[in-house]
This record gives sequence, structure tokens and C-alpha cells, in this order.
Amino acid sequence: MCALLLFIFDGYAKDNQKIDAISQEKEEIKAQIVELKQENKQLRSEKEYLQSQQSESPNKNGYLTWPKIEQIADAFVEESDGRFKKSWALYLVKEAQKFDVDPKIVYELLKVETGGTFDAELVGPETKYGKAYGMGQFMKNTAPWVAEMAGLPYKEELLYDPYYSMQLSIVYLDYLHNEYGNWEEALTAYHRGMSGMEEFVRKNGNAKSWYAVEILSNAEDHKTVAAAN
Repeated sequence: MCALLLFIFDGYAKDNQKIDAISQEKEEIKAQIVELKQENKQLRSEKEYLQSQQSESPNKNGYLTWPKIEQIADAFVEESDGRFKKSWALYLVKEAQKFDVDPKIVYELLKVETGGTFDAELVGPETKYGKAYGMGQFMKNTAPWVAEMAGLPYKEELLYDPYYSMQLSIVYLDYLHNEYGNWEEALTAYHRGMSGMEEFVRKNGNAKSWYAVEILSNAEDHKTVAAAN
């Protein structure tokens, strides 16, 4: 009788193990499906973004636009107490305007990302996703595909090049703004990742993260000061 009971219990145990294994396998498949959907969504949005870049309007005459570019660049250098170099500022303004991105937003983003140091060789703290590098604080899982969208080569050491990092930031911001259609979502996605931004919106009902609010507010202050002068 005991032997029979042991046999029955052993059968139940094996059946339960099989059920647990099947349940675990189902959960893993679900997770893979979610990941694949996210990858497909990103690939579609990348394709749409690249297609939209093929119809750029011709650049304005440089003689007419350069004085304004230099004025904005000088304001960045002054506001940063010289930490943001004039050559960086000129590059940022000119490249941002090519993508119709407000250079003041890019400047303020770089200021927040580096804690106001504008350190081109900055390495961020360890997170569950890894560390972030350079002035734009790009992670190694994001930088390669942003570089590809920008038509640039990717090497890890390039993340410490201020011009390369600024170019990635401009292209990534332009891509995110093209994806979401507003700066609150674009900036929050830059900071938290696209899925992180969507999770933030589900929890809070909007994308007004401290990160987006601070950058947009400070960028608006630049406009106010410029208007006053």
C-alpha cells in the first residue's frame, strides 16, 4: 500500500514539474514576443525617420545665418562659464539647425547629462542597463543604432569625442521628436528609453518628467534673455 502511495505521489510530483516547466516556457515565449514587437516597432520608426530625412529643404545662405549662429554660440559659452567651448557651441548650433532642432534644447540636455561640467570623457554610474558615456551619455546598447541612423561609424572610443557625441544627441532627439511629435515625450524617452517613457506616461498620465521640464524651462529662459537683449 505504501509503495502504491509513493508511486502515486511520485507521479503527481513529476506531473507538477512538467506543468511548471510548461508554464515557465510559456512565460519565456511571451517575453520574447514582447521583445520582438518592441524591436519591430523600433525598426519601423527608424525606417520612417530615415525616409523623412530624404526630403530636406535647401540650406539658407550662410552669410545671412552665420551672425545668428555665432550669437547663440557665444551665449552658450558665456552661460557655461567657458566650460562649453566656442568650437563645440558653433558646431552644435549649426548641426542642430540642419535638423530643425532648437540648439538651446540640445545645449540644456548636454548640461543636465553632464551635471553642468560638459565633460566629454564622462562615464556615468553603473545601472542595470550598464553605464553611459561621453557628453551625450549614450549607452552601448543605444549608441550603435543611433550612429547608423546618423550615417556614422561606431566605435566605443568615439563616444568620448564631443563632436561625435553632440551629433548623436542631435540625431537621436530629432528621431524621438519625429516619433512622438512633442518635446516632453522626446526628452523623457532620451532619459528613460522609449519603453521607459511609455511606462512613465501610463503611470503619470503625461510625459512631464523632471528631466523634460528642466530642459524645456531652461531652454525657454534662453529665449527670454535673448529677447530682453
